[in-house]
Amino acid sequence: MYSPLPVVQENAHAPVLSNLNVPLIQPRRHSSFVGIISQCSRMHKIFQTLEKIASTDATALILGETGTGKELIARAVHVLSGRKGKLVPVNCGAIPEDILESELFGHEKGAFTGAVSSRVGRFQLAHGGTIFLDEIGEMSPKLQVKLLRVLQEKTVEPVGSTRSIEVDVRIIAATNKDLREEVKAGRFREDLFYRLQVIPIQLPPLRDRGGDVELLIEHFMQRVCERSGIGQASINDEALEYLKAYNWPGNVRELENTIERVVLLADDNNVTKHDLPPHIASAANVNTRMEVVEDFPEDGLNFNEMVNDFESRLITMALEKTGGNKKAAAKLLQLNRTTLVEKIKKKGLAQQIEVQHIGNADPLFS
Repeated sequence: MYSPLPVVQENAHAPVLSNLNVPLIQPRRHSSFVGIISQCSRMHKIFQTLEKIASTDATALILGETGTGKELIARAVHVLSGRKGKLVPVNCGAIPEDILESELFGHEKGAFTGAVSSRVGRFQLAHGGTIFLDEIGEMSPKLQVKLLRVLQEKTVEPVGSTRSIEVDVRIIAATNKDLREEVKAGRFREDLFYRLQVIPIQLPPLRDRGGDVELLIEHFMQRVCERSGIGQASINDEALEYLKAYNWPGNVRELENTIERVVLLADDNNVTKHDLPPHIASAANVNTRMEVVEDFPEDGLNFNEMVNDFESRLITMALEKTGGNKKAAAKLLQLNRTTLVEKIKKKGLAQQIEVQHIGNADPLFS
């Protein structure tokens, strides 16, 4: 009988990272769930859902942007399920319709030009296991009908055959599309949509996963070092801040590829700002931001207080950067000096700033 595995704490053994000169990324304890690394509360809620559904046959629909780790989630469900068969992944968006039909359901000899022998489809290969249908939103209406039949009758019919073959397969689908909108537009069957999303799993983008960027940088650096035979690697604090400030539109996959590139190309495997791709460095300059809150508490939060606090921190940062010079700070914040001085006075920051920058600051209200 299957017993759900808890989210475990494991040591981040990282001897290859022992020379990191960034305290935030020193070896430490963090949460790993079937190989998925995260300390984000939203991800941990997803892990709890996966534990609950793993031993069932319920169909799951994984939703999320490209690169958020949808196949990793499918693999975790399969591993926890106890199913003895394989996990068989299929990218529905990367295979032409006529070929995809044969790939999924198999075909008989002579079923079409070039079918010189019979072929077993992916559903049969996944018998006793799990099939992962990635980019399900790209599937044609014709194949949607055949997939619906598999879900309803637990059988497949190979191309060119009149016989039905029983299959015991757990179906997990994934998409980066809004399938409700696809249903409204007539591009996706409504009945299939409801069959697939028995258990909907919405993955957050990396930019919304709090401190996970740091954890993943550590993990990917360690893995690059191990695979490449590199004794050690390091990243300085400036480069780390640039990576944290970047928005990661390609999510975890983009971060993984970026870390592999910069570690392998950095002089002495010491990653600095100059090793980062130009688009990351330039975007970080524009989009540098402070994490305000990782997630909303159950009772919500005070919006005005949060905005006021964030504004105060921005002003303080600008004044620290300029040694208390309000004209220079106003320029950094793209405010006129009068507006900045009014905000400093209103927020009660004047005394704090003048104490910190005696001898450096310009007269506060002159």
